[in-house]
Amino acid sequence: MGGDLTGWRRTTPALARELRVIAVDHRGNGLSDEPPGPCTMATFVADALAVLDDAGADRAHVVGLSFGGMVAQEMALTAPDRLRSLILAGTHAGQAHMVGRPATVPKGEPWRAMYAPGFPERHPEDVAEDLRTGASRPPHPLGPRRQWEAIQGWSAFERLGEIAAPTLVLHGAEDQLIPVGNAEVLASRIPRAELVILEGTGHVIDGERPETVSAAVLDFVRRHP
Repeated sequence: MGGDLTGWRRTTPALARELRVIAVDHRGNGLSDEPPGPCTMATFVADALAVLDDAGADRAHVVGLSFGGMVAQEMALTAPDRLRSLILAGTHAGQAHMVGRPATVPKGEPWRAMYAPGFPERHPEDVAEDLRTGASRPPHPLGPRRQWEAIQGWSAFERLGEIAAPTLVLHGAEDQLIPVGNAEVLASRIPRAELVILEGTGHVIDGERPETVSAAVLDFVRRHP
């Protein structure tokens, strides 16, 4: 929610050596336009499908982190013929069924919630780069708000059993924004889903453990060509 495709900059090079990677800024993020009005999850699904159409991609391995994981779930449910596989990272199945609550972090440092406790102290250079990169992108006053509104009226919890795509659930064991119990819910309710928990890792698993995440994604994609 509010993040953009630069958040994947540490993982996409490894993926792109083997796959065609199409990275998306949701409307209200990065280089995409500001939403003209209220949006639903279906709005963001339609956008993602339009990008695939424009790229000439009939089907894709769909990867979504956090808010993007919610969009990916809805894609799998409403456009199942467009997915080869589904990879859900650091996400949940709907606000009403969310397990746990976000952790409290210092008021002046909200970015700490994105990382595992202690990661900023162990890797200050990575956090500094993340903050610089985020600050360099165009501001979207209403983008995160519109995405937040879409989350409030959305749930996939009761429909997870309908997901037919091969599914991998990735989650950081120390996720402070979306507790790891939500990954266990997804994996238990999606038929034949695989669950990988990354120990010592927070919400932005692609930033904290890019090599591990890239390897997990590539392994799963290879097994579902």
